[in-house]
Amino acid sequence: MLVELTHLQQDFRMDEPRLTRYAEEIMSRVSECTPDIQWKELSLVLTDDSIRELNHTWFQKDTVTDVISFAYPEDGTGEVVVNVQQAFEEGNLRESPDRELALYIAHGCHHLTGAEDDTPEKKTSMLTTEAAWVDAAGETAGGFFL
Repeated sequence: MLVELTHLQQDFRMDEPRLTRYAEEIMSRVSECTPDIQWKELSLVLTDDSIRELNHTWFQKDTVTDVISFAYPEDGTGEVVVNVQQAFEEGNLRESPDRELALYIAHGCHHLTGAEDDTPEKKTSMLTTEAAWVDAAGETAGGFFL
């Protein structure tokens, strides 16, 4: 699994090798959920509140969001755009920025499986699965912010 990391934010220094290892681990979970898809590449894009533009362009929602995913299963590729700024801010209000970012990445990757969070029940199910993935990742799911 190739993980390509792209920075579109300037405010936070990140441990890129750790992020890459973590994304690879999460994508192994995605592969377990989608055995008919041979995942080859994940593009992980780290951005800030400018994600709002992407959300407006693709989903006609003029709001900042935490993560946006695009799956191309016929090619075995996926793209996950993560709002690092929001992860940092929300993480400081919750457990930690690292845990929040880990959850955002897991959430974006989970969407690649076709999982949806458009009802309260589906959202709860997704969040439960993602928390388990992050917990199983252990130490790999932290130390992202330098």
